[in-house]
Amino acid sequence: MTDPWVALEPGADPVERGRALRRAHETFTEAGTVPRPVRSVVADSWRRSARAGVGPDGTASVELTDGDLGAYRAEHPLARVMPLFRELMGTFAADGEHLLAVCDAQGRLLWVEGHPSTRREAGRMNFVPGARWAETAVGTNAPGTAVAVDRPVQVFAAEHFIRRVQPWTCAAAPVHDPRTGRVVGAVDITGGDGLAHPHSLAFVQAVARAAESQLALLTPLEATVGTIELTALGRDEAQLLLPGGRKIRLSRRHSEILVLLSRHPEGLTGDELSCALYEDESVTPVTLRAELARLRRLLGPGLLDSRPYRLAVPVESDVAVVERRLGTGAVTAAAAAYEGPLLPGSQAPAVVRLRRRLADGLRSALIAGRDPDLLADWAHAPWGEDDLDVWRALAAVRPTPAVRARLAGLEAELGMPDARLMSATWLQRLRS
Repeated sequence: MTDPWVALEPGADPVERGRALRRAHETFTEAGTVPRPVRSVVADSWRRSARAGVGPDGTASVELTDGDLGAYRAEHPLARVMPLFRELMGTFAADGEHLLAVCDAQGRLLWVEGHPSTRREAGRMNFVPGARWAETAVGTNAPGTAVAVDRPVQVFAAEHFIRRVQPWTCAAAPVHDPRTGRVVGAVDITGGDGLAHPHSLAFVQAVARAAESQLALLTPLEATVGTIELTALGRDEAQLLLPGGRKIRLSRRHSEILVLLSRHPEGLTGDELSCALYEDESVTPVTLRAELARLRRLLGPGLLDSRPYRLAVPVESDVAVVERRLGTGAVTAAAAAYEGPLLPGSQAPAVVRLRRRLADGLRSALIAGRDPDLLADWAHAPWGEDDLDVWRALAAVRPTPAVRARLAGLEAELGMPDARLMSATWLQRLRS
């Protein structure tokens, strides 16, 4: 049997090389033995694929769709270098009838762009955005294997573990976080026999290094600005992570103030903040100024400005994450980020309104989406255990005896088939 990689040399016969690879693949999938002509990187990948239970006739599954995919891509670090990928590879992919693909560290495809007819062909094997092309899912392939072994990889024809992928050739290189050195994903070029050349591998490797350099240029700028991280869902006292890594557990009043200021980067006047915080209009401005003075001392210099009151650095909150994901239709991602009602013990009018709006928006999206797992997670959480509408939606898509029994019990307790009610404790906290 000829060396399958001899076809890369000038004058080599790619047809003969393809036949040799097919014979090698058939020998392995039937007998579990890797023939000698197979390169070691491919042989090792075949063994890992077999141990993972991948079958040669399998296919990739799509894990992220629509809004979930959009929200995930928007927050992924490689989104910042997609313009660079398109600039360096877009014309090459389109003119050569190839595809530019970018995956995350788990082998999920985030972007697949290029020649329209090639995209349609690739779509038939689920080489599409949101599909999982990890080596453990679909066996040997350039993007999945590149993130698995953390090195550039080129895979030709029958070197692919799954048979339906064997008409394709691909080359991919991992991209690393410049701060930690960890793999954040890979950039890939996929197409036909025209990519079966060492230059293809060198090309994507150079693109990956350019992307890492671009990320490194962006990182110091972000670090000098600093960001406050505010966690306020499912807890009465929020937690603050300050630039430099210092964590602060806030009092209830300080939690309310920071939630409101995080919603208004332009700032709030004393009167606006007082109306948002206090039900009792008799509370004097002196009381609020004293709270803000204590908060300023707690945060340290340079973080809380006045006239108007505002935070001097960017704030990322778990509330904003849920809202952003809901806004893009990423219901699964929003539910994963929702740790419970916002400051459930707070009676501050503006916090109560925000808490209600966030919870109602998410539960309505869950009911409309009819995903049984997401509905079950909400129904079995403390804030959803008596949510009649959610239990009804769950019973419609997962009518197990336990679900039907719980629904019947709720309807009997309430005596109001069309009512929505949460548990007494959580209802009071959410609706008050």
